[in-house]
Amino acid sequence: MSADSDAVVEHRPLVIAGTGISGLTAAIYAARSNNNPLVLEGDEPGGQLTLTTDVENYPGFPEGISGPELINNMKEQAEQFGADTKNGVLESVDAEGEGTDRLFRITLSNGDVYTADAVIAASGASARTLGIPGEDDLMGYGLSTCATCDGAFFRDEKIVVIGGGDAAMEEAHFLTKFASTVYIVHRREEFRAEDVWIDRIMDKVDAGEIEIMRNTEATELHGSREEGVDSVTLVRHPEGHPTAKLDDPETEEFEFDAGAVFYAIGHTPNTGYLEDIGVDTDDEGYLKTEGGEGGNQTATGVAGLFGAGDVVDFHYQQAVTAAGMGCQSAMDADAYLEELERTRAKTAAADADTAAAESDD
Repeated sequence: MSADSDAVVEHRPLVIAGTGISGLTAAIYAARSNNNPLVLEGDEPGGQLTLTTDVENYPGFPEGISGPELINNMKEQAEQFGADTKNGVLESVDAEGEGTDRLFRITLSNGDVYTADAVIAASGASARTLGIPGEDDLMGYGLSTCATCDGAFFRDEKIVVIGGGDAAMEEAHFLTKFASTVYIVHRREEFRAEDVWIDRIMDKVDAGEIEIMRNTEATELHGSREEGVDSVTLVRHPEGHPTAKLDDPETEEFEFDAGAVFYAIGHTPNTGYLEDIGVDTDDEGYLKTEGGEGGNQTATGVAGLFGAGDVVDFHYQQAVTAAGMGCQSAMDADAYLEELERTRAKTAAADADTAAAESDD
């Protein structure tokens, strides 16, 4: 790193990147283990759960709880045990030094630099969106990116699922439990999903539970936070990708009544700040962890760097699984820090013995 050592604001045994469910769970466990964690909020404080108005499937809340309230409760709990939170956007994480002197160097976008003995990456993944009018106002109010989180709120509604891959097929299939009809809106003729999912969807089509709208895209969402989504503006072209052909006379625009819209166009893991540290990721950017037997489930290939939540998990992506990984990462980090402390103590003792012997000479 080019930053000078005097730019370091503070050293912490542990820095946690992210204040979603996984990051805050890690903070609770790390603080209770006396690891004095610093938790960085990032540019999406609270993570995706803050976009969910009601959470009904998180254990312990039979009446449900709002996403923001759950996050605030967890943040308060972490701080009660001694975790510190800071509003800051991570720019990069590097390592400096060798052996037991090795430290992580965490640089924020405002120029602040922290060092740490261990880092938990719990920065999550951001759901991809379309960037169309109505999206910002209706996210969490009839627009969702998680069928298992929000599907039950829209019983007997016409539900639109946007996407054409495995995720869209899985979401649509699940939503047939609640919807009067599920409509899959896909911008091309052919789906990208695996054949097994397409077969399952076609069975639902034959049963009248799903309808497919091919070569179609959404261009605007309509509704209000009070009433939710009530309709979607769609465009269709016989050759697909209609938003790229809006001036084509064959492009048809129409309004479609719907009670909810679910985006299923993928997620982008927030791992860009780790690019220079050499951690292994898959093709999409999700962190690869070691998955050792009986422990160390969240360790990455970089010693002292751990991953938790949606930054690792591209399959389940549920609040409760993120919490579980947050717990695991804190316990794995604690074991790492204890071993590091023992090694440093042995090294210091050996150095002292060497110095004493040289002094006698």
